[in-house]
Amino acid sequence: MANVALRDVRKTYPSGFEAIKGIDFDVGDGQFCVLVGPSGCGKSTLLRMVAGLETITSGEIDIGGRIVNQIEPAERDIAMVFQNYALYPHMSVYNNMAYGLRNRGMPKPEIDTRVQEAARILEIGPMLERKPGQLSGGQRQRVAMGRAIVRQPKVFLFDEPLSNLDAKLRIAMRVEIRKLQRRLSTTSIYVTHDQLEAMTLADILVVMNGGQVEQIGNPLEIYQKPATTFVASFIGAPPMNLLPLRSDEIRSQLGGTGETGLLGIRPEDFVISSDSVASGVALDLTIGAIEHVGAETFIYGARKTNGAQEVAANPGELPPGDVIVRIPGAVAPAIGERIRAIVPREKLHLFSADGRKRIEF
Repeated sequence: MANVALRDVRKTYPSGFEAIKGIDFDVGDGQFCVLVGPSGCGKSTLLRMVAGLETITSGEIDIGGRIVNQIEPAERDIAMVFQNYALYPHMSVYNNMAYGLRNRGMPKPEIDTRVQEAARILEIGPMLERKPGQLSGGQRQRVAMGRAIVRQPKVFLFDEPLSNLDAKLRIAMRVEIRKLQRRLSTTSIYVTHDQLEAMTLADILVVMNGGQVEQIGNPLEIYQKPATTFVASFIGAPPMNLLPLRSDEIRSQLGGTGETGLLGIRPEDFVISSDSVASGVALDLTIGAIEHVGAETFIYGARKTNGAQEVAANPGELPPGDVIVRIPGAVAPAIGERIRAIVPREKLHLFSADGRKRIEF
């Protein structure tokens, strides 16, 4: 197994576009690191740099104590699982899994042992003589993972491996990948744009935006203490509500704090009550929409201050003026009804006006 370390890694294309802007982080031996962010943020480019499929403009990538900047992909002792599976359609499952080992000149008995063991782990033994075209999407993904497993690499790299699967199969395969990684204890770096996938898989979560790292840490810590408003709105569904702290109503409820900026509230941290709040914030909302999703309900409420509707969330994340409240169960007030939503002070988040800094208060 191996540690992976990135030191001030940068990627600039000949056009001058800077795709990766000085990234540093470490992945410990046997850890599962997830790179998450919106499309175009640089996460797949960074993964391909670790794999050796993209050149590095500057910085260092260390795998197992060895700087690999100038080392060919085949010599880096990594195995990559791609989004499109990258299986040879004319070969059987067995031969797809064995192909790389044959190219390395491995003896046939050793190849057979590795392929059979990987097939047993992934429960694809009965499919070894089939062609990829005879398999479902989930089965093809298992074959792609099997091909990586037989190499017994120091590091697994996953580039959005579940994005082509339907929602139900994504959940099942997500669980299988995590169980497999824990069983093999192989250092893994996984790319996804799906924040739920990222939260459930990661030991270390790296949130990327615009070629930079916004925050690195334990998934739960990042959820509970987002460093920026980008992280606050990207990690979590529905996104965190963000209210401008310029509101005199809110500032007075917080004890006249001198801070300016944005107040963040997770939808699940609201409590619907007619009571006043001793320490925290109470918002009077008019219900504009309700979504029943089974075990919980989302309430979209608009608030007005001094007769004027106030923008209460990140533009693009929620309709302007809306606040999302998440409540358990399917019982909810009616559309058009007025409610009071209360949040205790310890559940509030405060950010600078530009959203780039978390403020403890």
